[in-house]
Amino acid sequence: MNALVEDIKKLPVVERIELVEEIWNSIPQCSLELSAEECTELHRRYAAHQAHPSTAITWEEVRSKMLSTSQR
Repeated sequence: MNALVEDIKKLPVVERIELVEEIWNSIPQCSLELSAEECTELHRRYAAHQAHPSTAITWEEVRSKMLSTSQR
């Protein structure tokens, strides 16, 4: 597996991010169990969003910012 990781590290950042997205999307939803702490944090963040929805940004904005930052 180390050789695979080394090959992946040679990819451009944009391609590595896309690979991570592909891997993440391949994980079945049912295999993602949250701990009590994660559940608490999720509820806290949701409550913060409900209180101030105008501060939210879209996934496209997040991704665009990540990609532009990684290409500097």
